[in-house]
Amino acid sequence: VQLQASGGGLVQAGGSLRLSCAASGTTFSIYYMAWYRQAPGKQRELVASITGDGDTDYAGSMKGRFIISRENAKNTVYLQMNSLKPGDTAVYYCNIGGDGGSGDYYPFDYWGQGTLVTVSS
Repeated sequence: VQLQASGGGLVQAGGSLRLSCAASGTTFSIYYMAWYRQAPGKQRELVASITGDGDTDYAGSMKGRFIISRENAKNTVYLQMNSLKPGDTAVYYCNIGGDGGSGDYYPFDYWGQGTLVTVSS
């Protein structure tokens, strides 16, 4: 499985970015997909996940600002990020996974190279 993330960059606070992640080497549509992020000096954290059918879940601080979506025909998952804050600065990674039970996302050990998002104040 290969995951190729893109779309990061430098944006001012309050701005928007759209990240993309193209997957290959697997039957994309049957798996959950997710975005994680890792800020300098911090642990990697789950941002949002989406089932193969399009059901979504978000970490609390991202609700209402970020939107995860997918196009199964293109083997691609997206993360639309709005109202960006300096605290959103991080490397964003896409991940493929499954149902961890009780509605939790379970990450498989496949990660893209990450794309850097920098939000200036």
